[in-house]
Amino acid sequence: MNILLVDDQPSKLLTYEAILTELGENLIKAASGTEALQHLLKNDIAVVLTDVSMPGIDGFELADMMRQHPRFQKTPILFISAIHLSDPDRIKGYERGAVDYISVPVIPEVLRAKVSVFAELHRKRRELERLNRELEQRVAERTEELRERADLLDLATDPILVRDMDGAVRFWNSGAENLYGWKREEIQGQNLHEVLKTKFPVPFNQIMSSLEGTQRWEGNLVQVTRGGEEITVAFRKALKTDEAGNPSAILEIGRDMTATLRAEQGLRTAEKLAAMGRVAGIIAHEINNPLEAILNIFHLLRGHSSLDAQAREYAKMAENELLRVAHIVKHTLNFYREAQQPVAVSVSDALDNVIELQARNIQLQGVTLEKRYVADAVIQGFPGELRQVFMNLIGNAVQAMPRGGRLRISVREELNPKTQNKRLSIFVSDTGSGVKPEHAKQLFEPFFTTKATKGTGLGLWISKGIVQKYDGSIQFRSMSSSGSATCFRVMIPGHVVRERQMEAVEAVV
Repeated sequence: MNILLVDDQPSKLLTYEAILTELGENLIKAASGTEALQHLLKNDIAVVLTDVSMPGIDGFELADMMRQHPRFQKTPILFISAIHLSDPDRIKGYERGAVDYISVPVIPEVLRAKVSVFAELHRKRRELERLNRELEQRVAERTEELRERADLLDLATDPILVRDMDGAVRFWNSGAENLYGWKREEIQGQNLHEVLKTKFPVPFNQIMSSLEGTQRWEGNLVQVTRGGEEITVAFRKALKTDEAGNPSAILEIGRDMTATLRAEQGLRTAEKLAAMGRVAGIIAHEINNPLEAILNIFHLLRGHSSLDAQAREYAKMAENELLRVAHIVKHTLNFYREAQQPVAVSVSDALDNVIELQARNIQLQGVTLEKRYVADAVIQGFPGELRQVFMNLIGNAVQAMPRGGRLRISVREELNPKTQNKRLSIFVSDTGSGVKPEHAKQLFEPFFTTKATKGTGLGLWISKGIVQKYDGSIQFRSMSSSGSATCFRVMIPGHVVRERQMEAVEAVV
């Protein structure tokens, strides 16, 4: 340990040196307070032994200057005084950092004992600080290693990627292979975001700034798989640094959120549609009451003696139109008023109700309607759900023929070749523009539509879900060899209550 001896008299310095040599420590001598400060700045001093009365910077001033420097605030100071110090002087020294006083004549044993204690305390403190630094470094290294291993184990089924600061892939786990379709050896060394055609929610430089600032970033990225499918992946990114503290790599852990986000959006849209249906039912119910009163008034008006024949004819025409409105209101109520328990639903009646609601569109577009109900069948279910399926199919068919065409609707009983059980097949065919081959696989997916901004892309998806709830299925075929034609086929388990052979009914409704 370095022990600093400060006195302006060389003879005293030699005396202190002779007394303390037995300790085996490194003794540094200074002839003034200024010289002592220079030694303090250059060396790690364990204890300072200084005279109180010195020219220039005295012992009290030296102690005061040491305590103002953070490095020397805890350095022990022993004052040596050849004169008797008063209590105020001693208090003044203690306030400036003195830990003890030694009076002249100096007793060698006392001086050695006191200096030895402070030197040993300094040695222990330095050793403890070194051990603490080593322990902190080991704990930090071990904690980081365990954290990385825990992340990899916890998210092993999700994509885990490591790329360098230039974007080249350095690590690609099996979860990434399963999600994106590229094998590890195929993508190793390639630019990650170029291969995946990544779309960022914010500018890329903003993400890098966040990583450099906090070493963390979280967000959703839109990427493209090897098969061309666009997916949304929630990523957590962490910046790794080398021993010098420079950024070296980026660890990325992702989770495919595509299905979850679509389901959430579908649920929100379905809730909106359900709310719209309930509102329509409420409005229809409110219209029904005054409508009934108006019908009664027209019934009385037609027989009033003050009207001539022409006026009665006009009143009858108005009453007929009001009856038509009342019929539409009734069907609207039936469409959205759902039963609490499944009931027997006539398939032909449900189809006729939907056709009646679509009658105006069929007429305006010059569509020829052909119906063939070979079997009059009953299904146990909810009328509103089945009408919703038929409304989607018939509505789409009519919209596909803006310049006229033929709409064919038929019902017949068939035998399921797999189960050998009877089932009902409902066919809805049109001679419209047809379905493009590239759209065939996506037709029943949520939010896919061929109607640009006019469609929500939920109609066929919801219809398929309803049919599957009845243990049924829905299929379609579209041909364009000799004129376009599209046919949707709904197959649902049911039973025939009576057979009725019917000729095709053909008319422009």
